[in-house]
Amino acid sequence: MTMLWSRKSDHDEIRGGHVESEDQLSLIPAWSILLAVAVFAAVQFLFHGVLPHHRHEMLPMRLLMGYSWGTAFASYVLLVGYVSRDVKRRRMPRGLWMLVVVLMPGGIGAVVYFLLRQPLLHPCPHCRTEIPSNCHFCPQCQFQMAPVCGRCYRGVQITDVYCTQCGHDLAEDHAPARLRAYSD
Repeated sequence: MTMLWSRKSDHDEIRGGHVESEDQLSLIPAWSILLAVAVFAAVQFLFHGVLPHHRHEMLPMRLLMGYSWGTAFASYVLLVGYVSRDVKRRRMPRGLWMLVVVLMPGGIGAVVYFLLRQPLLHPCPHCRTEIPSNCHFCPQCQFQMAPVCGRCYRGVQITDVYCTQCGHDLAEDHAPARLRAYSD
């Protein structure tokens, strides 16, 4: 049985002949999952054990509030766990970003983190230089990382016959064989 978060998606990248999956949910550490379950259970205990009302007409409101607040706090704990692993992967200062995410109120720290985080770096297959995944050529050895148009040098899909920006015939570019999906 395949787990939902371990399936290959359209966002999987092909690098050097093998597929690297951007498996985002596997970045959530086990401690964060266990803490989120404990936080959810604690909020349920708070709403149904500590703050019980003797009026039965309040039961639907108590259930709604307990599940809503429990889900919100548990989601925040999972988000903090995700950020704790993602900062390491992106080679950013872990302590600083954990303080920003935890101490800024209302989840604003997480929004700031996602707006300012560094791009993922991948090694060039030719010279092993760490470069962002959106680069089409390695800045050190000019190794072509992704297919580009030979006229305007904008990124194209490997299945494109003509450039979507300038209309150039991509078959004339003589792209490396590893970047061609179909050959005549």
